[in-house]
Amino acid sequence: MRTRRNQPDVPAPDSPWSEIVPRLWMGGHEYTGRSGEPEFAVVHDEFDLVLTLLRLPGHGPAPGVEHHVWPIPDGPLDGTQLAGVMRLARTADEARNEGRRVLVRCFHGYNRSGLVVAHALIRGGRGADESIRLIRARRSPWALHNELFVDYLRTGLATARLLEELAE
Repeated sequence: MRTRRNQPDVPAPDSPWSEIVPRLWMGGHEYTGRSGEPEFAVVHDEFDLVLTLLRLPGHGPAPGVEHHVWPIPDGPLDGTQLAGVMRLARTADEARNEGRRVLVRCFHGYNRSGLVVAHALIRGGRGADESIRLIRARRSPWALHNELFVDYLRTGLATARLLEELAE
């Protein structure tokens, strides 16, 4: 199973979600199960807060679980989309600091969720490269393989947002 038809060498993750730091998880909607076949990652009530960057019907979370949806592409983002990523990262960081279990998810849990989780880690005091390394170590070496998102993180999302808005 692959993440994209135009990126055939990127394997799907082997778990639905991974804990990056205590109470902050990164994941997706689909992964490779123990049988080697694709499986759906359906969230029930494992988390207190779910932040979704790509919404697929039937994947949860359960009623009563706080859920924020901000669909973005796995590609260039405009200023409004970057502002939403920053808002979700702040929400994730604050909830985690309150002791809540947070899941940030996209399709496979590599790029879009990685952008939000990395920015949350940066908000918490880590550097961009340290955050990227930690995510790749805990989720997958394929996490944040979208080099544009890595550039956004190294530039700083606030600066990237201003640059995108100037370009618009």
